[in-house]
Amino acid sequence: MRTGGLSGLEALVTGGGTGIGAACAAALTACGARVTVMGRREAPLRAVVERGDAAALLPGDVTAPPALPAFAILVNAAGAAESVAFLKSDDALFERMWRVNVMGAVALTRAVLPPMIEAGFGRVVHIASTAALKGYPYVSAYVAAKHGLLGFARALAQEVAAKGVTVNAVCPGFTETDIVAESVARIVAKTGRSEAEARAELAKHNPQRRLVRPEEVAQAVLMLCAPGASAINGQAIAVDGGET
Repeated sequence: MRTGGLSGLEALVTGGGTGIGAACAAALTACGARVTVMGRREAPLRAVVERGDAAALLPGDVTAPPALPAFAILVNAAGAAESVAFLKSDDALFERMWRVNVMGAVALTRAVLPPMIEAGFGRVVHIASTAALKGYPYVSAYVAAKHGLLGFARALAQEVAAKGVTVNAVCPGFTETDIVAESVARIVAKTGRSEAEARAELAKHNPQRRLVRPEEVAQAVLMLCAPGASAINGQAIAVDGGET
């Protein structure tokens, strides 16, 4: 998208202090949007603002958002993943994954959608995962939640299709984020492999034999947020090097 293509549009990016969220904030800002980053930890959010990748910060829990002003763009990048064999999991794990990965997105969408509909324009983009498109072992609760997030996106897209609002999901493969760093650390701790070997284990899912970069995910988000993307609705855009 050309510089200034989103000029005058207010955008909210959750999970905006690090990883994919921070990359999305930077990309939207570069194209002229006025971006507010939201997350639980203030320090990373402040760092994004100070380097010019966002205009404002909003500390808070996505599952219980504060009163919000109107936004034309919502990028739900907040999420969490926990790894455990299914038979060692419990209901609390499934509830945590559901609350953060689905209900956070539901709460934020419910908050920002009415002004979008009133204005006749809006873009909602959920950062899902290839775990919304396929299964992975030892993360059944996470996979179930991400499938739920994609289902929510597809259903809501049908409701708002004639109102000038689009709802889509971007589904990254293993990406250079804190979540993947934690996965690498778990592999090292459990198997005794080196960090390089653990990273290669995750990267092998991608036919390009590498981890996805957050900036690559942000480019897909940027495309979906463009005013000219009005016919792209209810879609799951994979950013995974061809894995799915």
